[in-house]
Amino acid sequence: MKKKLAAAVLSLSIIFTIGAGSAFADSKMDKVIDKTIGTKYVSGGTSTNGFDCSGFTMFVFDKIGINLPHQSGSQYEMGSAVSRDEMRPGDLVFFNTNGKGVSHVGIYVGDGDFAHASSSRGVTISSLNDSYYVNRYVGAKRIMSTDAYKTVASDSQDNDDVQ
Repeated sequence: MKKKLAAAVLSLSIIFTIGAGSAFADSKMDKVIDKTIGTKYVSGGTSTNGFDCSGFTMFVFDKIGINLPHQSGSQYEMGSAVSRDEMRPGDLVFFNTNGKGVSHVGIYVGDGDFAHASSSRGVTISSLNDSYYVNRYVGAKRIMSTDAYKTVASDSQDNDDVQ
């Protein structure tokens, strides 16, 4: 019961965090990420039964029609580098967590936060400003073209019949 309540609270906090002022709120990618929050960490995992970090990014991008390899270092070889102040939701963020180069990846969701499969917490949202990640940050890569971004960043259905 505690785990379900914690997941519900986390999900609500993510909705408010991601939804507040983000062009990505209610986007196709946001909806995929939101459905995975709380999924447990499984080494080699690529499904909602359990994810590792690159399995999570691979899963999310697959749902929006973009194929990524299942390895953070291989994902780092893709796309084009972007600076921290140029990042937009959907960019991949990379970290060196083992001292041997790129070893962790997540998806930037806006407002200084990223979604990732944490080995200790499962799929979660963390801050790039957390000292753990600041000290291990390698860089960000843009995988989606501007056209792909516009398609993914838009809501799949707009049923706002407000008059």
